[in-house]
Amino acid sequence: MAAPALVALAHGSRDPRSSATITALVDEVKALRPDLRIEKAFLELAKPGFQTVVDKLVRAGYDEIVVVPLLLNEAFHAKVDVPEAIAEATTRHPGLQIRATEVLGLEARFLEVLDERMREALKEARVRELDALVLAAAGSTDPLANQAVARLARVWGTHHKLPVTAAYAAAAPPATGEAVRAFRAEGRRHIAVASLFLAPGSLLDRATELAFEAGAVAVSEPLGAHPEIARTVLARYAVGAVELVPV
Repeated sequence: MAAPALVALAHGSRDPRSSATITALVDEVKALRPDLRIEKAFLELAKPGFQTVVDKLVRAGYDEIVVVPLLLNEAFHAKVDVPEAIAEATTRHPGLQIRATEVLGLEARFLEVLDERMREALKEARVRELDALVLAAAGSTDPLANQAVARLARVWGTHHKLPVTAAYAAAAPPATGEAVRAFRAEGRRHIAVASLFLAPGSLLDRATELAFEAGAVAVSEPLGAHPEIARTVLARYAVGAVELVPV
């Protein structure tokens, strides 16, 4: 009996850099588990769409699928879009078992990835010392999602013994530029911004632009196709595969 297929489900973006990053991340996952059938899919704005991938897997004989949402927060897309997509797929394919796992989330170990990306950015900017850090995320209308980012920022700040504030590209204050200016108003001049995004896109581009305009000395690249992210995808899959087993 074949193991359930794994569908890594991203939100999707018209920006080709985003799709390329998701492809690279899924390739990392495949390299770790070449024995599994692993597919990428997108909710919207990019191909292949989720329903297209499900159809392909059903044609290939799979009747069990574990969906790992490639999302960093348990907000609208995770609570509404993903369940709706799965409901549509199971309606179209009676007997198909699909289990959506928890989102990737804001794992504390992702701070190691942030640190790595930040070191790369500081090296490129030739900056050795920092006065403060800003943790920039997409932002959400869900206050609990934004609070999760703020908690992660506090953990990161404690680790580095630096003041850290969370900022958001949309839907919630403060904006990245506002957070940088607030630190500068305190007399801090070496402020770096860490990008708590999975992949590049217009939101991150705008947040980066505002950060530099406000005086940030460096802005890191998004988390991207990092092995730690790939291992988290497989950890989510393992839980979802167990949950598919009848009790």
